[in-house]
Amino acid sequence: MCSIGVWGDYARVELWKKRARVYVEKTKRFLVSLCREIWKAGRDDPRKAVHSIKVGLSLSLVSLLYLLEPLFKGVGANAIWAVMTVVVVLEFTAGATLCKGLNRGLGTLLAGSLAFLFEFIARESGKVFYAVFIGTFVFLVGAMSTYLRFFPKVKKNYDYGIVIFLLTFNLITISSYRVEDVLKLARERLYTMAIGSGVCILMSLFIFPIWSGEDLHTFSVSKIEGLAKSMEACVDEYFSDREADVGKDKSMEDPIYENYKAVLDSKSTDETLALYASWEPRHTWHCNPFPWQQYVRLGAVLRHFGYTVVALHGCLQTEIQTPKSVRLLFKDPCTRLATEVSKALTELANSIRNHRQCSPEILSDHLHQALQDLDTALKSQPRLFLGGNGSNPANMLALVALSKPEKQLSSVKTEASALSEWRSKRVSKQSIEAERRSLRPTLSKIAITSLEFSEALPFAAFAALLVEAVAKLDLVIEEVEELGRIACFKEFELVGDGVILNVEDKSKIDVNLPSNTSE
Repeated sequence: MCSIGVWGDYARVELWKKRARVYVEKTKRFLVSLCREIWKAGRDDPRKAVHSIKVGLSLSLVSLLYLLEPLFKGVGANAIWAVMTVVVVLEFTAGATLCKGLNRGLGTLLAGSLAFLFEFIARESGKVFYAVFIGTFVFLVGAMSTYLRFFPKVKKNYDYGIVIFLLTFNLITISSYRVEDVLKLARERLYTMAIGSGVCILMSLFIFPIWSGEDLHTFSVSKIEGLAKSMEACVDEYFSDREADVGKDKSMEDPIYENYKAVLDSKSTDETLALYASWEPRHTWHCNPFPWQQYVRLGAVLRHFGYTVVALHGCLQTEIQTPKSVRLLFKDPCTRLATEVSKALTELANSIRNHRQCSPEILSDHLHQALQDLDTALKSQPRLFLGGNGSNPANMLALVALSKPEKQLSSVKTEASALSEWRSKRVSKQSIEAERRSLRPTLSKIAITSLEFSEALPFAAFAALLVEAVAKLDLVIEEVEELGRIACFKEFELVGDGVILNVEDKSKIDVNLPSNTSE
């Protein structure tokens, strides 16, 4: 018995040792993974680390209000409001910090002034009337301020200021009923708010500033480049020799999807960055106006262009595909058309990145020639877009629409009769419905194949989307040109038949200069 007990204790000890080793290994892997994530976040965008240091430094500065005795005597216990202000107001970009800081300052100033005015009026009356007066105006101010928050323009720009106004007004007004020196309370509240907001604004504007306008500018460039890459990749994959996994959703790991995903999800980001950019001062040498609303309109046009790219991407994963032998007949014009559209988008992205107007010949003759070649290729193969027997598809579809469902499925009479016999043997309604649902996909596919649709019909949809992309490209070019005009981008300088990209860079001259020129 003693040996059995010792063996049991030994087994339990070994089990706990094994569990401890597993726990240590899991903890080690977690710490290594956490360190890698932290390092990757800082490496991808070093501004995140800079912002973190700025927040820590700002908190240290406002903490001096508590740590230094002379400052603490001047501000008092309300110094904690300065710390709270830094935590809430200091945002990643200068525009966001200015928006919150100025809203907080304006809300605190108005609330303190109004509360002091109401307290001065109510002090002339008795204690009971004073309580009724405060309660009434707390209700009125709270209701009116909250109602103002429902207006879109007010909510967009001043929602945070109204919240701070309500908080400060109620704090001072209600406290004044028990506190004798309400003016001191309001003054200390205003001082601490001003110190906290001032530290945040100075940190955002003068120590490695991060501008919302620049982020919006860079984000617009990346969206256009992503659409260009997705457009060209869709066409390359459509005509590639690799077999596509039809019907399998791989969009979450598809590089094509990753390129246009940012465009589809950009509405909220564009509007937020544009709002914060509208609060920022001009920080360029020329002090040109920042056309933040034009960037929002450009983002809307890019999203509409992105929907076409999404449809092109969907053509790669459709259930019904045109045979590769048919697709190869149109590979060259489609590839050249997609390449020219991608080149135009890349030129637009470069013009925005370099703050210069786009080339007057951005819609080159090569693009028009590619469109003409695609049109010629489609017209040269008219029989591909008819049925297998060369019958008129319009008449065929009309007959299908007028005929009964039983006649549409004449080629599957055996399946229908088998289904009828099976129904006669079954009594349960649930079994009938379940079997009907299981047969629906098979019957629909049989009906589609029995109509003898053209094999080139899926490709016709793909070609139509390519032409639609060219049409929407005009809208993108118009918005970029309008952006360059409003933002005073650098102009092109023409030299003979060549083009200099901008006035400052005389070395980038187009190679299409006449060969007999003497310069």
